[in-house]
Amino acid sequence: MTGTSNRLKKQDCIDLRAQLADLGYGQAEAEPPELFAHRLYPVSEHLRALDPNVVLVVGPRGSGKSALFQAFFSENRKVADAIAGWMPRTPILETQSNSSEWRRAYPAGTDFPDTQALAKWASSDEAAKKVWHAMLVRRLADRLVPRHREALKSMLQPQAVSVGELLRAYDRPETSPTAALDELEERLEREDSRIYVGYDELDTLGGFDWTLMSRMVRGLMAFWSDYSRRWRRIRAKVFLRSDLFRRHAGMGTADFAKLAANRAELVWPDAALLAMLVKRIANTSGGLAAYCQGARIRFRKHLVLGLIPEIREARTAYPLLERLSGEFMGAGKKKGYVRNWILAHLRDGNDRISPRTLVRLIEEAAGREAVNLTLGPPRLIHPTALRQALDDVSSSHVTQGVSSEWPWLEGVKERLRRNRLVPWTRQELVDLFDVDWNVTWGPRGGPGVRPPAEQPAEFVDYLIDLGVFRRRSNDRIDVPDLYLSGLNLRRKGGVSRGPRAVGGA
Repeated sequence: MTGTSNRLKKQDCIDLRAQLADLGYGQAEAEPPELFAHRLYPVSEHLRALDPNVVLVVGPRGSGKSALFQAFFSENRKVADAIAGWMPRTPILETQSNSSEWRRAYPAGTDFPDTQALAKWASSDEAAKKVWHAMLVRRLADRLVPRHREALKSMLQPQAVSVGELLRAYDRPETSPTAALDELEERLEREDSRIYVGYDELDTLGGFDWTLMSRMVRGLMAFWSDYSRRWRRIRAKVFLRSDLFRRHAGMGTADFAKLAANRAELVWPDAALLAMLVKRIANTSGGLAAYCQGARIRFRKHLVLGLIPEIREARTAYPLLERLSGEFMGAGKKKGYVRNWILAHLRDGNDRISPRTLVRLIEEAAGREAVNLTLGPPRLIHPTALRQALDDVSSSHVTQGVSSEWPWLEGVKERLRRNRLVPWTRQELVDLFDVDWNVTWGPRGGPGVRPPAEQPAEFVDYLIDLGVFRRRSNDRIDVPDLYLSGLNLRRKGGVSRGPRAVGGA
């Protein structure tokens, strides 16, 4: 099979469609290193996160924080070294494995206190700060000299869940965790090396207790605000969701202000999003790589990272989208361009698109076309399948949010059942949330879940900040398509999209 349209047969398209339906959405943590490297698209602007002077790495849900974290904080350093070598002009200073160590500090499994222990003992921001200091010492214990390990024995021996013992040991006058790390800092200076300590998935701290999670995040920020200037060789990389950063950025200290001002923001321009999609498609199979080349996409081949598309402007990728689904969403221009429709309908209330939703849309649409024998080569996806796949993407996006970062989103969906037509006035939303404000916001019968706000009006603003809602100019509040179907909502005067008959063109 070749990449030219006049050579593709219907059976070729069926095979390609099946491969397109499995691009590895949501599989990054379970992928073997080679596959992970082939599917990862390193955005040059994101790699500023690897500058030793950058501590905070901030991005919205689904922006690729965990993928970047995994690339540099996994035991297999091949991917990280490949990225550093491939982009030598990016500000990655001494990141390769021969001059630095990269260690996960969180998540750390059973080596980190559980929610119950934190809730009991980390009862203030200052206590949370001490917990992070103690856990850093434990994480770097093997690099401490014997006399310091002996002096800190009371802090190193208790199990991680024994937070009370750790804090008591921390406060003993004969214990000096800072002195031990100062000595390590001096030794790293002599060796001309660094240790990078990474923190990710901080929204999981505290389970359903967002107050505890907030306290732990503030404690971590306070700790590294104090010590990031003291230690130049022990460096932190804190991967933090944008909304959590904004909620805790007003801490007021000058040191935190400097930390925040030098943060790296994970933003995805349209060109980078489409390049990510093309790279993932082309590295899935030789047939799909040829299909992309048939759309005049050019690639560079990298031994570790696989085929890397040369896409600097979004329009470079448009021919591939048109090859997949045609130029228009219907019979002509009035239905809109496919390339514009895909990007417009995946934007959240802040006009952001996450890589995972774009991949998921193509996967779902290709899966819906698995038995479509009427599309003429080289097209693989009918525009109607894209429209229907958008509902699947919305549902999975909400479901994933409930099961991981935002368990309270289930309560939002439940309360909006009383008025499913959008847009609303702000007061209508406040009233909908106020009725059962003190009832659990998680699944019925499940553990108590509270929204991350004190009052319904504050929660409405928070949902707008997240991009779940969008504020219109006339002071009405809308819901972007990314969340519309998942929250079981519809627009006033809108027509529901019914299923298309199998095989319809």
